[in-house]
Parts: sequence; structure tokens; C-alpha cells
Amino acid sequence: MAAPTKAANLKTVIVGSTRKHSASVIFLHGSGDTGEGVLGWIRSLVQDAFRIPHVKFIFPSAPARPYTPAGGALSTVWYDRVRIAPNVPELLETINPLCEQLGKLIDAEVAGGIPQNRIILGGFSMGGGMAMHLAYRFHHDAAGVFALSSFLNEDSVVYKVMTSKACLPPLFACQGLRDNLVLSDWSKETVRQLSDRGALCEYHTFPKLYHEMNAQELHMLTDWIKKQVPDDGS
Repeated sequence: MAAPTKAANLKTVIVGSTRKHSASVIFLHGSGDTGEGVLGWIRSLVQDAFRIPHVKFIFPSAPARPYTPAGGALSTVWYDRVRIAPNVPELLETINPLCEQLGKLIDAEVAGGIPQNRIILGGFSMGGGMAMHLAYRFHHDAAGVFALSSFLNEDSVVYKVMTSKACLPPLFACQGLRDNLVLSDWSKETVRQLSDRGALCEYHTFPKLYHEMNAQELHMLTDWIKKQVPDDGS
């Protein structure tokens, strides 16, 4: 059962482990969605297959804020941006405060006995972009990062701070080739830039996929998570 909770000033939905909790996944939704919404979407695609007995899944919801691509209307987004494109400046004044709030979710897991190298960060679309900021700027000890239909801006501060090729979390990325919101060239270039800076990247494309998730990539993601945070047998 998924239970709604509130932590670090963010509403979250938790899907608990079914035996001893030894790893955690924080899954960030796309723009305009919620934690509950993306969990429902996942379940509509794979039912309960996106569960791992020793892993706790955390689905936070972004707070509502004015969102420029939506004409300034309030939307549940992790940050604002000039437009949905890689060749615009990042609005770090909107990204950084949410990195801090999400960092408190990570701190809460660590305080509960889960080391950072047993915590995976990721998401869909904007959520994947936020996860890359969170991991590669502030939480290098994370077990891994996943980005589904996501990208970073061309001059992203993420690239600028990745000066060391040591201790970078691996990346699992997926992209639909029919996506007309986040173009495949954008995600491909993001993966190239991160790989050039030392991140071990796994990149999969889906010829018939639009800006959406599908069952195949979620099954692949589940397998990847199991490899990054294997069951310790306890």
C-alpha cells in the first residue's frame, strides 16, 4: 500500500519494502504531475512489477509555483525555465531551493539507517533533470541516477561542477525517438556530456515512444536498480 506522508516540506507518497528495508529510490515526477500521479501511471503500465522487496520507493510532489512555459500559471514543477529547450540559461534561483528540500529527504533516509550509496535518485522528464542536478552537484555518493525522457541545458552548471572523474553515480537514461517535447538529440547530448566527465552511462532509445513511459523501460529500470542496490540478504 502507498501511504501519503509529509517530509522536508514536500508531500510524499511512500511504497514501503516488503521485507527488511536496505535501499531507497526517490522518484521525481514530470512537470505538472505529482508523486501520487506518477505512481498511478507506473502502476497502470506494470501493476506491482515496479517493486523490489528490500527497496523503499519515495514519490515526492513538487510545490506549485508560477511556470513560465505555461504562461506563468501555477504548476507543480521542480523549477522554472525560460522555455523547454537546452539552449537557454538555467534558472538556478528556482533549482537550488528544491535541491535543498530534496536533500532533506535523502538526509532523512540516511538518519533512518540507509547509507547514501544505497539511495538512487531519478525521475521522468523534468524529474530526471532535477535528479541529475541533485546527484551530480550535491550527492556524489548516491548509488545511481535515472533520467527518463530528460535533458540538461547546454551550459548546465552540472557540467561545470563535474571536474573530477572519480566517485560519480552511474546514469540510466531512456528516450523515446518520437518524443516531440524532449527531443532525442537533447537527451543523447546530455548522456554524452556526462559520460565525457566520467559518469558510467547506460542509454536506451525506443523508436515508437513519445513523451511517455512504457512497460519495457520500467522493467529495464527495475533490473538496473536491483544491480545498483542488490539485496544484502538480511
